[in-house]
Amino acid sequence: MKRALITGITGQDGSYLAELLLSEGYEVYGVVRRKSVVDYGNVDFLKDKLHFIYADMTDIVSLANALRISQADEVYNLAAQSFVATSWEQPLTTEEIDAQGVLNMLEAIRMVRPAARFYQASTSEMFGKVQAVPQDESTPFYPRSPYGVAKLYGHWITRNYRESYDMFNCSGILFNHESERRGLEFVTRKITNSAARIKLGVLDHLELGNLSAKRDWGHSQDYVRAMWLMLQQDEPDDYVVATGETRTVREFADCAFRSVGLELEWEGEGADEVGISKDSGKALVKVNPRFFRPAEVELLLGNPAKAETKLGWKREISFHELVERMVRNDLELVEKEIKIGRM
Repeated sequence: MKRALITGITGQDGSYLAELLLSEGYEVYGVVRRKSVVDYGNVDFLKDKLHFIYADMTDIVSLANALRISQADEVYNLAAQSFVATSWEQPLTTEEIDAQGVLNMLEAIRMVRPAARFYQASTSEMFGKVQAVPQDESTPFYPRSPYGVAKLYGHWITRNYRESYDMFNCSGILFNHESERRGLEFVTRKITNSAARIKLGVLDHLELGNLSAKRDWGHSQDYVRAMWLMLQQDEPDDYVVATGETRTVREFADCAFRSVGLELEWEGEGADEVGISKDSGKALVKVNPRFFRPAEVELLLGNPAKAETKLGWKREISFHELVERMVRNDLELVEKEIKIGRM
């Protein structure tokens, strides 16, 4: 039985990856930080099938201990301060976790489990101010946020250790991937949750920032399969994982609200349309400058040809299915909230 260690196991990707590895017969260990209140996050429904180890990405001793306990054959580093907006508010914390944390894990592996295969969660945010369209493994990086800069360090140090110490290190340059388990602070989940709340009459409008920002959106369930496939290859390498399609934030919102039978009206600078009264039967979206980034990433579009050819990977969940699944899940959650409130 193979053993895997996942950092960030309670998050969106960590939970889907844990499910996948369990289905493949792995013994799965997850790194969690000690808190005053025990919180298993997205893997609460799997907690009896997993082994949890207390550790922290900023503490190399605890990471080495996690490797000794798990005796992991594969290590998946998904832990991160992953919200781009927060990286401007907490740049040092973002650097400590997303950059220094990767180095800590690599050093721990080198000392304790040098034969372990390592996956680093890189990101399309490293492309930032894109130098080519679409972006692939050879496209130059130009990060536009403290998050992107910190992740770029993690990406390069992963490659450096691969070349310096002959370690089996892979980086997945994953483009935006969402799911029903995405945190409410992310714009995609904010949209689908607001669509559900407006549909059910508990919210009167949605506020968004840059409507024209373009992203390449896929489903996390598809993308964690690519992570696993990378560590099953004969040689380590880096791969772009994407859909090859790009859509604006406006298009994501349109799709989400259409799935609950509502049309949208827009209000504010950049909306191009004027909002209408709430009794019109349409949902109102307001553009709020507060949600604009200090340095915007306008366009991300990935070329997954290498992953499709070398890994045999292909996304299975379409954009529209992704959005509809998220909205259906949020409708169920909000309906439960309403029911509990009435009780």
